[in-house]
Amino acid sequence: MSGTTQERDLKLGRTPLVMGANDFTSVTDKVCDPVELDVRKTPMAWYIGFGVSLMLLGLLGAMIGWLFWKGVGVWGLNNPVGWAFDITNFVFWVGIGHAGTLISAILFLFRQRWRTSINRAAEAMTIFAVLCAATFPGIHVGRPWLIWWVFPLPYSQNMWPNFRSPLLWDVFAVSTYFLTSAIFWYLGMVPDLATLRDRAVGKVRQMIFGIVALGWRGSHRQWQRYEVAYLILAAIATPLVLSVHSVVSFDFATSQLPGWHTTIFPPYFVAGAIFSGFAMVLFLLVPCREWFGLKEMITMRHLENMCRIMLATGMMVGYAYGMEFFTAWYSGNKYESFAFINRALGPYWWAYWIMVSCNVIVPQIFWFKWARTNLPVMMVVTFLINVGMWFERFVIIVTSLARDFLPSSWGMFWPTHIDLLTLLGSFGLFFTLFLLFLRFLPMVAISEVKGVMPAAHPHGHGNHGGKGHEAGSFAPGH
Repeated sequence: MSGTTQERDLKLGRTPLVMGANDFTSVTDKVCDPVELDVRKTPMAWYIGFGVSLMLLGLLGAMIGWLFWKGVGVWGLNNPVGWAFDITNFVFWVGIGHAGTLISAILFLFRQRWRTSINRAAEAMTIFAVLCAATFPGIHVGRPWLIWWVFPLPYSQNMWPNFRSPLLWDVFAVSTYFLTSAIFWYLGMVPDLATLRDRAVGKVRQMIFGIVALGWRGSHRQWQRYEVAYLILAAIATPLVLSVHSVVSFDFATSQLPGWHTTIFPPYFVAGAIFSGFAMVLFLLVPCREWFGLKEMITMRHLENMCRIMLATGMMVGYAYGMEFFTAWYSGNKYESFAFINRALGPYWWAYWIMVSCNVIVPQIFWFKWARTNLPVMMVVTFLINVGMWFERFVIIVTSLARDFLPSSWGMFWPTHIDLLTLLGSFGLFFTLFLLFLRFLPMVAISEVKGVMPAAHPHGHGNHGGKGHEAGSFAPGH
């Protein structure tokens, strides 16, 4: 047994991926317990969080209704700042959705076993973040009854969308990413939904889980086809992680506006998206593991690895900030140089330095192991990272539009209370969906966690990365 996963972890001083005296049955019980809890036994923290989220969701609905009734004049938009909080929020939420697919698809293909306890929640976060992002392109023109104009449909005025515009390719990229991520998430849950079906007590629960489990019985043939389908979807989803935010960055990079017209945007946006996405996953998982008693499966090793990834991507983002100034200077273009000096020293200097402080300086604390293993530090840092990443999008969009080529056309944007409340309400939508997921669906992939336990490799063959032979070696449930 000298080659087992557990012994290798001990030799390398690593925390085991599943701690405590757990076997297959206890893992199933602990993951299914939150879903099977009686209403009265649900943690009070969940009820408080859900109540606050519902209020914020209602606020979002009220703000959108007021926008449709009065028009976009309720926002602080003006000429020249025609994009502001609406597109800032869109880019921010698309970025948040990147970590889920990265954890699920890319880390799966690279056989990173530590992803198994966190991938399900990260995938769910992806779906909900993309739904939040999709809200803003739908409302930012303020005339939803004319939204069909943006679709390539023939009609009497013979107006067609410009297929060369990155705005149209945003629709294709984001919708494809959402569809693939949703299928990937649902496919990974099928064995666990069958487990909940087999454990269900009431007829209604048995019927619901029986329908969504798609007739799963855990036969060898089903596991074989499941593994092939999962691998194919992982291979499809991997390039989408890189392409989606690259296409979003083209909304800016293909323009002629100083501060936007740069080729560094695609990799810069992708690194920033992974950075903010991991920060949000960690921010959500720390309280979840406490509320639902999953600390033995979502261990400090998982959290520490995510801190390391945030440190690496944070340095990439910091490098991109520096390179933007270098390319502006090296280009010899006085408008480009002014745009970046204006960001740091102009009227929006406060937004720029919040961005730099939160995204470059704050994550450096993760060089120290004590910080990577300290839960309060993680919560504070991840919160600040998401604040900084929102301000990054604000700085890119607003400061570039407010100061363009001609001083006579300059203007300032200041958000109205409708802008601020709409932003706050979008978090209500996100947290409402995520809390419902925690309560009614398994937040940890049972079959994958079992696949990395020593009991799954009685002959010492513990070097597989995720599914594959590991997940196919047992049926779901007990």
